[in-house]
Amino acid sequence: MNAANRILTDSPDRLRRQIEFILEVDRLKEVYRQSYILHADRHENSAEHSWHLAIAALLLSEYASQPMDTSRVIQMALVHDLIEIDAGDTFIYDIAGNLEKAAKEEKAAERIFGLLPSDQQDKWRELWREFERRETVEAKFANALDRLLPVLHNYFTNGRSWREHGISREQALQKNAAIAEGSETIWNLVKTLIRDLLGTP
Repeated sequence: MNAANRILTDSPDRLRRQIEFILEVDRLKEVYRQSYILHADRHENSAEHSWHLAIAALLLSEYASQPMDTSRVIQMALVHDLIEIDAGDTFIYDIAGNLEKAAKEEKAAERIFGLLPSDQQDKWRELWREFERRETVEAKFANALDRLLPVLHNYFTNGRSWREHGISREQALQKNAAIAEGSETIWNLVKTLIRDLLGTP
């Protein structure tokens, strides 16, 4: 047993579990998405995306369709992709991959959030489920921003990821239409970006 493991073993159980969770979620930095980052020739990882989403939530909350708790949106932004450590990132346009997504992510959520102390397990799992269900005002807005960011990445990389995957204007509009549930203002912007990038009928 190395010194670091011995120190954790000797720590109070709650603190040990929290530190082990922090170490485990470092693995999110190794999960890569389809979006390219703007200033280097590489894909974005899911940890970078989660941070970017939290920044967007803090900055753009005034555009939510209804009054909401911005701090809860930020919490969802930071938690929503942790399950990708086990489940991987499923490309939104991957029809076959999305058929298996829910089952894979539920299993991942049980393991990953199960590392936490019991009270935090429940809280973090509920944040993840709230985001996935897209029923609350906060979840709708978090999902709107989650879809906004890849559109921005594509627009400012000349549609690089969409062109690699043959994504059409109709597909992009259809998959991103849920943005309107969280923010009409952001949806209007996204429609303009997609049509400018991928053309109009």
